[in-house]
Amino acid sequence: MKALIYEGFQSTPSIQTVADPAPLETEVIIKVKATGLCRSDWHGWMGHDEDIELPHVPGHEFAGVIAAVGSGVKKWNIGDRVTVPFVCACGVCPTCHSGNQQICDDQFQPGFTHWGSFAEYVKIGRADTNLVTLPEDMSFDTAASLGCRFATSFRAVVDQGKVGGGQWVVVFGCGGVGLSAIMIAKAQGAQVIAIDISDKQLQRARTLGADFCLNSKNHHAIAEEIMEITKGGAQVSIDALGNSQVAYQSVCSLRKRGKHIQVGLLLDKEKNTALPMNLVIAKELEILGSHGMQAWRYPEMIQLIQTGKLAPEKLIGKRITLADAVKELPAMNRFENEGITIINRV
Repeated sequence: MKALIYEGFQSTPSIQTVADPAPLETEVIIKVKATGLCRSDWHGWMGHDEDIELPHVPGHEFAGVIAAVGSGVKKWNIGDRVTVPFVCACGVCPTCHSGNQQICDDQFQPGFTHWGSFAEYVKIGRADTNLVTLPEDMSFDTAASLGCRFATSFRAVVDQGKVGGGQWVVVFGCGGVGLSAIMIAKAQGAQVIAIDISDKQLQRARTLGADFCLNSKNHHAIAEEIMEITKGGAQVSIDALGNSQVAYQSVCSLRKRGKHIQVGLLLDKEKNTALPMNLVIAKELEILGSHGMQAWRYPEMIQLIQTGKLAPEKLIGKRITLADAVKELPAMNRFENEGITIINRV
């Protein structure tokens, strides 16, 4: 098969021909029909992820058709249309038994712990636990856009934030995660404030329903502005970027009993960020993380897509070839991406 491979961190990837994968007992081989180019793939290429062993094939949000099935797989057959969460679970640990496969004690992640979906085929283990059926009328491009950013945002807004009608939600960062969160929060009936430093991204946020858009380059007292707009603060605020100053401002933007949800990755020195704990105590605020979404939670999200309440296809910015990704992956250094980029052909 053809695959995009990088031999060293921050080195130029190349398209290489490598052996097709073969399934072991609980594994399936999926023919990749579409896969997303995600900021997390860039983090891996930069060397920010300790799980990656070189040489490496990235790619973790994808959709396709089962091409081969291991002898121990009971629920799936060749030809089934499927996707998977970016966190794949063991299905047997105490955390999985509690229903929280997204933080499985023995998790694995395609594109990080093993070769991923920037290839013609990808291998997925523990298939009976991790695969999700795709409706026949859902395009593979749309399905691929769900795997990381959209599903993570769905859990952040719906399960962690428990966002409801009439609430105020603030989304810091209007990349793929942030735009997804805006769409989902609006579908839940919330009023949304979008924050970014790019007028183009804010315009995209506005088209997805954001009620207020603030360019933080032009607004230096963001928390105060949010307090004024919301008349007391937001019920939920999401850091969809991953920045210590943003996380701090997010907490400062909350009303009493509000929730800060951290979705964006805080890396290196940022991971030990300070937060205004005096406000957390005085206002009885909640600090929550959101890390992917379980396979068993996908049907509710998919149903909302099928009924038209959610339209993740609107988040797709462009479609490229696997060969194009050789340049597009390193180019994410420039932080110029608009919407979700989908690789849908070799």
